Amino acid sequence: MVATTLDEKRGEKQSVGQQALAKKGWLGANKWLILRRISQLSLLLLFLTGPLWGVWIIKGNMASSLTLDLLPLSDPYVMLQALMSGNLPTQTGVIGVLIILTFYLLVGGRVYCSWICPVNMVTDAAAWMRRKLGLKVSSQFSRNTRYWLLLLTLVLPVITGAIVWELFNPVSLMFRGIIFGMGWAWMVIVGIFLFDLFISQRGWCGHLCPVGAFYSLLSKKSVLRVSASKRDQCDDCNDCFVVCPEPKVIRPALKGAKQGISPLIDEMNCTNCGRCIDICDEEVFSFTTRSIKR
Repeated sequence: MVATTLDEKRGEKQSVGQQALAKKGWLGANKWLILRRISQLSLLLLFLTGPLWGVWIIKGNMASSLTLDLLPLSDPYVMLQALMSGNLPTQTGVIGVLIILTFYLLVGGRVYCSWICPVNMVTDAAAWMRRKLGLKVSSQFSRNTRYWLLLLTLVLPVITGAIVWELFNPVSLMFRGIIFGMGWAWMVIVGIFLFDLFISQRGWCGHLCPVGAFYSLLSKKSVLRVSASKRDQCDDCNDCFVVCPEPKVIRPALKGAKQGISPLIDEMNCTNCGRCIDICDEEVFSFTTRSIKR
């Protein structure tokens, strides 16, 4: 299916974010993006201090870790796959999963995608370059594809008795590659970059990644949300739609006033990345909680 990008629809004379830059300055127009990069890079650094310099702040990896020899953290998606393969978790693993589940149920599961996942930096770079080069996407996938892939990653352990997805998971490959050498992991990471750049806009994170699909399921009732609380000030520049990794989540909250729709972005695929807040020179968007509807 041929898709028309929001960049084409805008017919703009100035690049995305120029109004925000002029009004808020560079820092104000990129505040949440900067904080996300600090979060992603700092987490990688904390994992690397042990293998590279012998300072073991965090032992393990993003699937299962122990912080300061005290705080266990375990990825619930990986543990679910382990259970499907017939492996029972340890008590420490269960505690780690409960901690992670509690956190993401509060802040939104797809916060993992925008604030934790290192592959997000690769896909964001592809999106930025595509806008700069004015490239047009030629194909698009159904966003439900990622849920079918999620189901497949849970069926394969039942059949094989192994956590098959972790052999191909770009997050795991990237993490292991940074520590032990990238090897063929480079091909996967570069492949995702080129896929998002030339084939499908936000294709990996927005349409295919089963990890994002799993964490979206934890966002149905999360407390932290983004709200278009000042939507009456919207000037229809469409910059928020262009930079949002899940643009379909914005429209109901931003344009639904006449239909009585709350300005709260209540869609489970919102990543709480904050780019709509950064990019809006009219300051339509802000972080809020689910209890505050307007």
